Amino acid sequence: MNQDKKRVIQWIDEHQEDMISFLKKLVQTPSDNPAGDCYPIAALLHQQLVELGFEDSSLLEVEEAAVKAAGMISLANVVASAEFGSGEGTNVVLNAHGDVVPPGLGWSTDPYGGEIIDGKMYGRGVAVSKSDIAAYTYAVLALKQAKLDVALQGKVDLAFTFDEETGGEIGPKRLLDQGVIKPDLAIAAGFTYSAVNAHNGCLHFEIKTIGKSAHAALPHTGIDAIEATTEILKALYEYRKTLSAKKSAVPGIDHPTLVVGLITGGINTNVVPDECKIRIDRRLIPGEDAVLAEAELREVVNQAAADIEGLKVDIHKILHANSFGPVPEDSPLIAALGANWQSIMKGKGELSINGVPIYADARHFYAEGIPTIMFGVGPKVLEEANGHRADENIRLEDLLDAAKIIACTLYDLLGGEKA
Repeated sequence: MNQDKKRVIQWIDEHQEDMISFLKKLVQTPSDNPAGDCYPIAALLHQQLVELGFEDSSLLEVEEAAVKAAGMISLANVVASAEFGSGEGTNVVLNAHGDVVPPGLGWSTDPYGGEIIDGKMYGRGVAVSKSDIAAYTYAVLALKQAKLDVALQGKVDLAFTFDEETGGEIGPKRLLDQGVIKPDLAIAAGFTYSAVNAHNGCLHFEIKTIGKSAHAALPHTGIDAIEATTEILKALYEYRKTLSAKKSAVPGIDHPTLVVGLITGGINTNVVPDECKIRIDRRLIPGEDAVLAEAELREVVNQAAADIEGLKVDIHKILHANSFGPVPEDSPLIAALGANWQSIMKGKGELSINGVPIYADARHFYAEGIPTIMFGVGPKVLEEANGHRADENIRLEDLLDAAKIIACTLYDLLGGEKA
């Protein structure tokens, strides 16, 4: 490790309390999605970045029609740029999201408190992915403010978005489509103990059965939509068993999955239900044919309902998120990240490279042909951080290590390694 990297690491150590305070403010600002009222946290983050010296920081409001079409209330994206040398050279984008799932029940701490207990910070979104926002910000600050011997060359864009929970269409995808960011390389929110080079895709469907209402005393005169839906559910669960045979070649990803996550229906207790709706999540492994997967699901549903006279079935696709990767393990981006990981995480072996069964915003960069990796703050697996569950947390030690690894990796990508 050269002297410049040692200075960068020292700078992060000296400013760790500031970074923790920065993260705590984000955790204490609710940004649940749904409901998706995320302009307030975007405005707060923009102001924080300006105060930290990011003069080229923009609060990019999204028009109301697009926000409402995404099922949200308010939204702005935050982009802050840091140029090194003339700014000509490699452009690296660091992307993390600040919208979070609602906290739900079962918390032992205030989900918006950012409380620190035994070296961990607790709060909704602290792991997914507000801690990544903090680590990325302070990694770039370290390169800007530490006194380096080597003159770096290039540009780093912090692209912080707030619609990952609803697909990322008006967040990272919009920034890419509009040319607000033009990355050569991208690092997206992830965890500290592995570099994620692939993730699943996803299809979401709403299936609506339409029958005929009737008095509960005369059920034979109606067409029971809930009863019909139970036949569809049985067929879907049988179909789900077949998915385990479709094995992924990507370490960390097993096979496609299917979950019925929501069901609604009926009018009243004493009325034969004339309508029932279910929502389905069908995960796609990298390389899986989404068109074929959709056709299979539609066939299963239609066959299950075919013999129910008078029943109408509507199958509506509401989301198609492409899978990400796999990015080749010998790519320069992964090589730089792995070398710095090993240098800083001494005694912990080599950086693990694997896929994850979630889907995330990394896919938007990959779809544009941009070499991308997911790396950030957190434990080896999402369950340890209680991501999307009660008592979500991160180890502050991981926050510190991730910021150092990212800063040193950026140093290499911006030409420091050559020097």
